[in-house]
Amino acid sequence: MKSLLISLAGAVVSFLAFPPYGPGLLIVPGVALFLWALHRVDDRRQGFWLGFVYGLVFFGGFMWWMAKLELIALVLIPVQALFCAVYAWWLTGHTEERASRWLVFAVGGWAVMELIRYHFPVGGMEWGAAGYALSDNVLARQPAAVVGTSGLTVLVVVVAAVAVQMVARRADRTALWAGVVVTLVVSGSYWWLMSQDVPDVGAPVTIVQGSTPCPFEHCPPNERLRTYQQHLELTRSLEPGTAGLVVWPEGSTGATNADPVLNQEVREAIAAEARRLGSRFVVGGDRVVSDTEWINANVYFDADGEIVGEYRKQHPVPFGEYIPWRPVFDWIPALDRVPRDAIRGDGPVLMDDIGSVISWEGGFSRYALETRRAGAEVIVVNTNTASYGIAPTSDIWIGMTRMRAVELGVPVIHAAVTGKSTVIDLDGSGGPVTGLGEMVVLQDTYRAANLDTPYTATGDLVIYLAAIAAIIVRSRSLVGSEHRPKEEE
Repeated sequence: MKSLLISLAGAVVSFLAFPPYGPGLLIVPGVALFLWALHRVDDRRQGFWLGFVYGLVFFGGFMWWMAKLELIALVLIPVQALFCAVYAWWLTGHTEERASRWLVFAVGGWAVMELIRYHFPVGGMEWGAAGYALSDNVLARQPAAVVGTSGLTVLVVVVAAVAVQMVARRADRTALWAGVVVTLVVSGSYWWLMSQDVPDVGAPVTIVQGSTPCPFEHCPPNERLRTYQQHLELTRSLEPGTAGLVVWPEGSTGATNADPVLNQEVREAIAAEARRLGSRFVVGGDRVVSDTEWINANVYFDADGEIVGEYRKQHPVPFGEYIPWRPVFDWIPALDRVPRDAIRGDGPVLMDDIGSVISWEGGFSRYALETRRAGAEVIVVNTNTASYGIAPTSDIWIGMTRMRAVELGVPVIHAAVTGKSTVIDLDGSGGPVTGLGEMVVLQDTYRAANLDTPYTATGDLVIYLAAIAAIIVRSRSLVGSEHRPKEEE
């Protein structure tokens, strides 16, 4: 019972580490409490249930706002909890082994869990990864420039696991070396940032947050047309020479009557504003292709009003933008709002130095990394979190895109159709943040810089190395037990 209470406490502390609660450093004691609960038990079945309870409480508290998805949310949270349960089953029973082995199992096993969770099922998700909790602290998030958010998750578990060993009085030289490595990574990331030549003067950017006719709910007919008209109205209020790059969020145009590609009147109205303001435009929207398919895209206009490119979303939201295995799930009433499946894009598309990702995929390191490697020096994250109302979704989401800026050494323009919107600097710090449901124009600057972060070159190397180390040590342990003389067993 005591171990269960410790695991529950760890789950509560862990989800309180994330926005809008915090501070983010709470994630370290949260993970440590969970590991301490597992350290206290030897039975793997007991460990499995401790892990499942931790995951259920953590993801339930972290993602309660997904209850709007009804049955899908009731499946998603237990599935995520199963990852924690399997990890706990893996780690339980190794307490009596050498402290160094337990440390490798604890950290590397967590890395394996996260790598699988990042990709499966239905494309995976990074929401809830420990490294993202540190987005609110400039000192704690800076190592992501070296190891990425995935590597920062590894560092969090290293510190938590060493703390458990110290409390249990089982720490050895391995724990000391782990502390040295963490210190070197942290100090190295600060040294790298201080050694970079970052411009002092920023380029102007304008986020047009035009909201929708009925924020946080659908209100047909012609909802998308009216949303487009609100964005156009705000844009027409701008003075020439003040706008810089203009960003319209995801869902600000679309359907047949408000799509700049299909509708000439819409295209010419946006083009006229681009010419009047002398600004490039990134315009988010969607387009019906057939009775069964559609496209979610960012359309690029140059300062002459010409469409010069289109980025198509590569990772649509499962059960939100497409239905996996549709014949299996078609009976769920809540899925009637997804009558068509999104067509996936096939890679990054840039407008000069500007790249973009769209909403959900901005929560995965891999898509922004791909865009940065293609040459982007500023990344636009167009998003639409209107479905979740006044829940903390927007704060969590901004925290995640902050980590994109730190990882890649580029500014991130975070534009949400109903808010919150902001401009994030190279170090993850942000300027003004708009409110939810506001029709507002946010004008700020961004410092475009070609900072080649170590993470840009190496990607998620650290989390892969941690996972490989655990697998190797475990394999050697199994091989050793098979060849051990019976009298020694």
